[in-house]
Amino acid sequence: MKKILILADGILAKYFLERVMDAQYGENFYDVVYYKDKTLPQRESENFRFFDFDPTSHEKLKEVLNEQYYQVMIIVSTKIDAISSYENVRKINKDVQIVLLDKWGFKYNDKRLYLLDSRESLASRFADYLPDMPVIAQNIGLGKGEIMEVRIPSGSSYSYRHLGNIVQNRWKIAGIYRANNLILPRDSLMIQPNDILLVMGDPQVLRSVYHSAKKEIGQFPYPFGKVIYCFIDMLEMDDIAINRVLNDAMLLHTKINSSRLFIRIINPTGSKLFDKIKSYEGDNISVEVDFYNSLTKEIIITDAKEKDVGLVVVKQDFFTKHIKTLFELRKPIFKIGLWGFSDLKEVVILGNNGEDIEKESAVIFDFSSQLDLKIKLYNFYPDGIDKENGLSEHFNNLAKIFNKKIEIVDSEKNPLIKLKNKKDIMQFVPFSKKVANQTIFSIFSTDIEKLYFKLCDNYQVFIPVTADN
Repeated sequence: MKKILILADGILAKYFLERVMDAQYGENFYDVVYYKDKTLPQRESENFRFFDFDPTSHEKLKEVLNEQYYQVMIIVSTKIDAISSYENVRKINKDVQIVLLDKWGFKYNDKRLYLLDSRESLASRFADYLPDMPVIAQNIGLGKGEIMEVRIPSGSSYSYRHLGNIVQNRWKIAGIYRANNLILPRDSLMIQPNDILLVMGDPQVLRSVYHSAKKEIGQFPYPFGKVIYCFIDMLEMDDIAINRVLNDAMLLHTKINSSRLFIRIINPTGSKLFDKIKSYEGDNISVEVDFYNSLTKEIIITDAKEKDVGLVVVKQDFFTKHIKTLFELRKPIFKIGLWGFSDLKEVVILGNNGEDIEKESAVIFDFSSQLDLKIKLYNFYPDGIDKENGLSEHFNNLAKIFNKKIEIVDSEKNPLIKLKNKKDIMQFVPFSKKVANQTIFSIFSTDIEKLYFKLCDNYQVFIPVTADN
């Protein structure tokens, strides 16, 4: 049990005493020094003992402070009383911790004194009720912004995203408040508009998360990361392939909200092309060369963690060869097609698995809007499977939120037959385990996601889904 001394005067002190009486979680014992009856609370408590005298009286206060107190709290109405009370306590006991309600802007060089600025606290609390202001926890933790609430607006880049798809480096989602209920986080939980995220982490990172969550469409590749990553193996790739990957990566960098294009070169050759790539180094493009013949998998995984990678640009043969490594990254993969990037006119989504498609829906809308591409959803129902899976309704709702038109085609015929020869489309594919673990028997599957290789000549974007898939 801890003994605490409270020097109290005024209406605020009265409310404080009543609050302490109502919220007794421990077995602390309180001695209260007061000198005006209006300061006394309306109720009584066996843990409280009251002394009626002026705390600015050094001799009277000395008699009380003969006891051993864990802490002294000073809550008085006037500046002169606050100064005198503090100085009296410190003269009597140099080591006791003092908490002083400061309404006047005191400056004391006292490591055992905590000044609670009432003006700052009230202003901060009042500002919490303004729209688009982060609510920062002030009564727990460090109170420096390491715990924060973030309300998710309808058009946020976080809306309709699963927690498992959000990269949380130096911060974590600790809980979600929805309809006045607390939901504990899990990878498969989808964030919905008007949810309040309880986040914890580095205060500077949380400020960035807050602003990104509040911004509407146009954030991709965030929150996967902010950097476009381009991997060049000069022994495995000829000059034509290298130029195609680089040109598409640089064009993509100019069109979406990426902070930087990072080019990783391994097995460099002394050629004009190598010198050309090195010349790209600048404010928004970084080029790094590995001269040590490191393993491709190790380099890619390390770069993805250290460079804040949000999108990886690869060719088809590289994707096929390293598909398991790319799956481990949990990052979107942009696989270039055989035809030009500038010829793209339409995004296509093929699905008979509504759950996986829903998980990447917000990314599809964000990415396609930044590239100014139309969206077409093909609902494929083999063998007349029930069409009422809610996928069409979900995409229509998102279209309204993002103010983006979408065409939905319901069909019992496999749309791959129709799309195989189209050169102006980009397909979105959920990057799940069943896609990463392809077998020779996948060609007989009716799961259209397993048949993504049918459109391998086209541009394709593989979006990671949650770990349980």
